[in-house]
Amino acid sequence: MNQFLSGAVMMGFLVGGLFFLKFYRQTRDRLFALFALAFWILAVNRIGLAFTEDLDELRTWFYVVRLVAFLVILAAIIDKNRRPRGS
Repeated sequence: MNQFLSGAVMMGFLVGGLFFLKFYRQTRDRLFALFALAFWILAVNRIGLAFTEDLDELRTWFYVVRLVAFLVILAAIIDKNRRPRGS
């Protein structure tokens, strides 16, 4: 059941990334491109988590990958709010 739910969450991240890519193509706003990238990083993270053992010491690195994705989201928000409105 855990594998199934992990796959469903991964699929949700991939679909979310595709939606943000669609919005990026329409607006050419970097915010959407960075959000798509972050969601795809989270999807890859889920794929990796699905194939590791529960007690594996390397599992901590998956939290670092998740942190990177959230930092990309934070950077996108900061970038959007620091740019002039005309850009």
